[in-house]
Amino acid sequence: MSTVEPVAALLVDDSSQQRLGWRMVLEAHPDIEVVAEAPDGARALALARRMPLDVVVMDVRMPRVGGLAAAERIRTDAQVREQGGPPGIVLMTALDLEDFVGPSAEVGADALLYKDVEPEALLAAVLAAATTGRARA
Repeated sequence: MSTVEPVAALLVDDSSQQRLGWRMVLEAHPDIEVVAEAPDGARALALARRMPLDVVVMDVRMPRVGGLAAAERIRTDAQVREQGGPPGIVLMTALDLEDFVGPSAEVGADALLYKDVEPEALLAAVLAAATTGRARA
């Protein structure tokens, strides 16, 4: 049994099937707990304001508020800081990764991955981003 608190993860994508896939991968790891899900960036920000999070796994493109805008808001929001600091951010895309490298760095994302990434790579990115998020707290 681990004495370390599990990584608290928020999954954000307008596709419930995509969130389910990420949940299955992440929760197979004993040190990760998916604590919430959201269909868009606006709901992600609302959740981040209410609960401490270590990492947010979020689609770049979604209706209402996309991942890039949501990542920037989560990183700079005063209420999120009150929950323990901004979480690590892992942005995901099904589109051309190269189009989002610069913008994801500008909003402070810890990683940018294709949605069809191998499970091991997703786990590694989430754990690394969570460590970064915890260090900021």
